[in-house]
Amino acid sequence: MKLSDKVVEAIVSEVAGSDVLPLVRALKNKKNVSEFKLAEDIKQEINTTRNMLYRLHNSNLVTFIRKKDKKKGWYIYYWTFNPKMVKYLSSNLKEKKLEKVKERLKREKSGDFFTCESQCVRLDFEQSTEFQFKCPECGALLNQEDNKEKIKELEKEIKALEKEIKKNK
Repeated sequence: MKLSDKVVEAIVSEVAGSDVLPLVRALKNKKNVSEFKLAEDIKQEINTTRNMLYRLHNSNLVTFIRKKDKKKGWYIYYWTFNPKMVKYLSSNLKEKKLEKVKERLKREKSGDFFTCESQCVRLDFEQSTEFQFKCPECGALLNQEDNKEKIKELEKEIKALEKEIKKNK
């Protein structure tokens, strides 16, 4: 499965933050690019660039080699973007999202929730009793919420995620 640039950028943003996108674009389809050259290309300070590279490295989206500068005796790092890791991260993120949605569905099915007419807050039974079934925001009476639609939406989302995960394996 070939991932589009848009999908790659969405995954990178979710994993390492959207501020690293210019760096990923500068690294794409290149090998062993000096961190100083990258900082210059994206017009950022070297420390900021290194921070971005380390965030990408934590998710295994970049690899590096280091070489010693013969004149100064410092190490210079040369970075390469690892696009193969994006596909793995994509499925991993979907599986995590699936688990969260399943947990939410379990909470929705097992609990009673209360809201006021203005929908200021949504409280479970225990929280509602603490506030004596009055909205902590507007003071209006809390009514039990019918969450059947939410449950249907969550079940639909779970099916879609499971189908997508199965398709990508």
